[in-house]
Amino acid sequence: MILKQRLDQRQVQKLILAPALQQAIKLLPLTNLELIEVIDAELSQNPMIEIEDEAQERKPKDSETVAAEEAGVKNKEGLLDGLNLESTEPKMNSETADDNSMAGFQEYLDDGFRPHFYENRDAVSLENTISRTPSLWDHLNWQATLTFFEAEDQRVAQDIIGDINEDGYLSSGVEELARLSQTTPERIDAVRGKIKTFDPVGCGSLDLREALLAQMDNLQVQDETARTIVTHHLALLEKSDYAQIARVLNITLADMRDRLDLIKSLDPTPGRKYSEEKTSYVVPDIIVSKEGDEWVITVNDEGLPRLRISGYYRQLLAQASGREAEAHRFLKDGLKKALWFMRSLDQRNQTIQRVARLIVDRQKDFFDKGIDFIKPLTLMEIAQDIGVHESTVGRVVANKYMTTPAGVFPLKYFFHKSLQGSYGEDVSSLKVKDKIRKLVEGEDGDNPLSDIEIGDLLAREDLRIARRTVAKYRNQLKIEPSHIRKRKSSMEEKT
Repeated sequence: MILKQRLDQRQVQKLILAPALQQAIKLLPLTNLELIEVIDAELSQNPMIEIEDEAQERKPKDSETVAAEEAGVKNKEGLLDGLNLESTEPKMNSETADDNSMAGFQEYLDDGFRPHFYENRDAVSLENTISRTPSLWDHLNWQATLTFFEAEDQRVAQDIIGDINEDGYLSSGVEELARLSQTTPERIDAVRGKIKTFDPVGCGSLDLREALLAQMDNLQVQDETARTIVTHHLALLEKSDYAQIARVLNITLADMRDRLDLIKSLDPTPGRKYSEEKTSYVVPDIIVSKEGDEWVITVNDEGLPRLRISGYYRQLLAQASGREAEAHRFLKDGLKKALWFMRSLDQRNQTIQRVARLIVDRQKDFFDKGIDFIKPLTLMEIAQDIGVHESTVGRVVANKYMTTPAGVFPLKYFFHKSLQGSYGEDVSSLKVKDKIRKLVEGEDGDNPLSDIEIGDLLAREDLRIARRTVAKYRNQLKIEPSHIRKRKSSMEEKT
């Protein structure tokens, strides 16, 4: 067999995503805060885009200012007269206006020049800002410098603190730390014993038992029964088997309840007090309000700047044609990118509006009457109604929230599976979960409902689901099994 090279031409069909389409797809899953960052990045890279200054547009203009803006100059002193700007309309030749690229974008065009970096904001005092909050390790190291004065102890303390995880526990054992620090296990334990007394108390412990005992020592707890429970019966405590602990220690359930309240006041993860996790606040992307009998959908564009094509740079584009090829090519590419970017923003808002409108239309009974009337809904149903792919709807609902008179909901909240009722009708899984939660809340604490009993009660309401489905939904609701609920109920105060 002889191998040889040759050139062939073949005609094939291939799906290719154009850069403009890729950009539109990337904008869909972004929240408003993320979209602002993308817009700022585009403004810094493309001079063809600028922000509308509404305050400046509302301000009355004198005749000289109007004439200067119509000429495309920067100010009325004529600082850019050397550019010989003659007309209010840019001289777009056939090369710059190919494919009618400006058609449909007249609302973005402006003949004046306004810098996009102008912001009418009050400056924030630097004295009122903090670069970052101190971490757990910074806090422990600061206390170590005030406690250990020998160089060797300071070095060992730094090694121990560096091995503490976010929960406040050592990631390695004492022997491993001693080997890495090139010291003895006895010295590790001695230094670690002092670190456990630092704030937060218990950091540097090997396990939960050691952390709880360190906190008891700090609080000077003298209750030997409580110490015995923590030392020897944590496994039974995790199972909520309070009756067994009471039998082993020969105490009453009332005494056990007092010890349990004491143990619950301790912190099982002392390091979390200095967690660096920041609280993220939800900014709703869609606002749903009721006006009369109709639900009104509004895409929340608060904080998003209004963009337009700079008239000043369009003038420069017209002048660069035929004279400065490199500048003309740069400005022309910038104009195309700007038009596609703003079109992608418009398409994003329109798609979000259409998806939100269909969600509200499908779930109108939920908004009017409550959770009992919510209906099952899938991404495919919405995609078929608006004529897009299912993945597009998935991008729209990702990380987005809707504020309604009933509260703030993630868009994914309205998409869930359906169950079959006794008469063949579709029932939302959210409705079933809500009924399970209400049944558990209203149960007798001394005789809690088992999963089988919950299934039987649901069947009486024409909701027939298997026991394993009840268990799955119960776990999703973070409801404990019936035997655990019974044990906890036995420890509660009887009124």
